[in-house]
Amino acid sequence: MSDILQRIVARTRERLAAEPIDVEDMRRAARERVRDRVPFSFRRALRRPGINIIAEIKAASPSAGSIVENPDVEAIAADYRRGGAAAISVVTEPEFFRGSTEWIGRAAAAGRLPVIMKDFVVEPAQLMRGVAAGASAILLLASLLDAAQIRRFIELLDPFGCDAVVEVHDDAELERAIGSGARIIGVNNRDLRDFSVDLATSERLGARIPAGVIRVAESGIRTRADVDRLRAAGFDAFLAGESLLRQHDRSAAVAALTL
Repeated sequence: MSDILQRIVARTRERLAAEPIDVEDMRRAARERVRDRVPFSFRRALRRPGINIIAEIKAASPSAGSIVENPDVEAIAADYRRGGAAAISVVTEPEFFRGSTEWIGRAAAAGRLPVIMKDFVVEPAQLMRGVAAGASAILLLASLLDAAQIRRFIELLDPFGCDAVVEVHDDAELERAIGSGARIIGVNNRDLRDFSVDLATSERLGARIPAGVIRVAESGIRTRADVDRLRAAGFDAFLAGESLLRQHDRSAAVAALTL
């Protein structure tokens, strides 16, 4: 685990200890949230014909610094929908990425698309908070969790019709994801040890993802040529963030990846 990842996880655990989440309250809120929602809508969105872009909302990152100060979540989500995005990713980690769980519901309402919560999940309570906030999917990092933990977290999400995307970057993490029974595996092309990006990571690991598992390529996707390269490697969906957020016309930026 890289130094920056260790720091993020340490601060996450400190916040959870200082402000514990009432799991049962969150579970009740989650049940209310999903009562009239189509189950596993995120998974369905990624299986659409054509190019499926997961367009991301985030304010900052450790590698890029500030990206969008005080993002207008509703406007960005609406732009992404107009551009043809299949789903929206919301980075909720509050300190290093300056995100907020509250953005999930706002993005879902304005974009009318499934939303994945991206955070550093280490406890079940975080899952319930994400579902209660309106997430249709939650990111699980194989760098932080073993196969048994991932499997348990997927089992906790299933009754709520909420998908889990298990993110990997190397062979060992991919083995854990496969061993957990993950139905959606995301390959992060960014090496969190030095923040370098290489699309060949998706090509190499994607070839080992079992048939029937949805494949998501993450990071470093800037052009239609990048999308076409990864589609040729068998990927079903493509997560883009910074390259979209820095554009003046974000709707056109999404459309440029899909048309």
